[in-house]
Amino acid sequence: MAEALQPAAGASSFEHPYDNKSLAQTLQRTLDLKHAAQNDVDWQELRAQAHAIKKFAIENLDRLLLEFEQSFCARGGTVLWASTREDAAAHVLDICRRHGATSVVKGKSMLGEEIELNATLEQAGISAVETDLGEYIVQLAGQRPSHIVGPALHLSRQDIGKIFSDKLGLPYTDDPDALMNAARLRLRQCYFEAGAGITGVNFAAADTGTVVVVENEGNGGLSASVPAVQIFLMGIEKVIPRLVDLPVFLRLLARAATGQKLTSYTHHFLGPEAGKHAYCVLVDGGRTRILADPRTRESLYCIRCGACLNVCPVYRRAGGWAYQSAYSGPIGAVITPQLRGIEQAAELPFASTLCGACKQECPVDIDLPHQLVYLRKKVVEHAAFPSRSERGLMRAFALMMRFGWTYSLGVFLLRFVLRRYGHKSAGPKILASWLATRTLPEVPADTFKQWWSKRR
Repeated sequence: MAEALQPAAGASSFEHPYDNKSLAQTLQRTLDLKHAAQNDVDWQELRAQAHAIKKFAIENLDRLLLEFEQSFCARGGTVLWASTREDAAAHVLDICRRHGATSVVKGKSMLGEEIELNATLEQAGISAVETDLGEYIVQLAGQRPSHIVGPALHLSRQDIGKIFSDKLGLPYTDDPDALMNAARLRLRQCYFEAGAGITGVNFAAADTGTVVVVENEGNGGLSASVPAVQIFLMGIEKVIPRLVDLPVFLRLLARAATGQKLTSYTHHFLGPEAGKHAYCVLVDGGRTRILADPRTRESLYCIRCGACLNVCPVYRRAGGWAYQSAYSGPIGAVITPQLRGIEQAAELPFASTLCGACKQECPVDIDLPHQLVYLRKKVVEHAAFPSRSERGLMRAFALMMRFGWTYSLGVFLLRFVLRRYGHKSAGPKILASWLATRTLPEVPADTFKQWWSKRR
């Protein structure tokens, strides 16, 4: 660990003035917080520190990434740059071919889901096995993760028992311990047979070239250390200026994601071991587009804790698949349209009540509600959404809400239309574009006023 605290040979550094406090004061406060009881942790101060560090890192991303590359390479690793998702997948495929890897094990990586890496590898005849238990389950089921932290959150233990019975040929059981042990036995051999191991990256310290992976199952460490070839998939926003900044994020990430004081495993990778190879693929994939817009730049501060999903009233009703993206919930509604392009995910910014719970819960204090409003404005300006008829209906709705008599008339007409077409019908043609991704609501027997008057 002492080695991790020292800059790599030949690495450059520059000042990191996050706030008005000196480095010594900031570090001392972090150490003091480390020893505080859980109930005494100053959450708001930790959030403020994390926000300031990420703000500095994102605004100096060009210099920090070059510093990280120099530090990582000084430790014997290789850094590869990928402008697009396709470039990133191609880099991984090229590494596997170069080292003759016919199978890979994968630690949990949302970026791997984003670039659809498994499909690329399988098309090339390379077997890719997810080793995170949740990811392994959804891979067996032929599904995609429904939650950033809990990929199989949508499945019950009975569902998982059936999947294991169908896909692995095991006797059916819904006992969690038996299911976990069955997965462990099958995955254990995969680590030793794999030609390469792939993991995501939670944080990367620019000054030391240290790659940090946090987890609770141990699969990430095994995936990265057992095979002879390590491949780290890293979004360019994951870099932090210094290793001494890390404790702030570790405390915030564990508490926000799983309610722990600290995750079970925090791995510090300092370059390849003797006789092994380490690669870090730095992926843009649309992140520089987010960086270029000051109004949305804050979304790059995200540490992928999933806290905003847990408190979002829309996500909790709709689930992760409704977002049709690797990233779901409020953060997914913000970054997916920017990574894919507004035209590809125009409706996601509108999938929010703007209640503000996501901002209140975010451990790095990202202003998600205002970013959603801004993206709604961009969608309308780009004419990607909504249609002309829908814009007309929204103007009519605004007029209806101005006066009491127009509101009462509008509610009467709306109930008539809904009863006329029914809950599961295609609806009127004028609403065709709106109903392409929605269904008409069911009409209750009474209005709220009627229901209230009967119960007074």
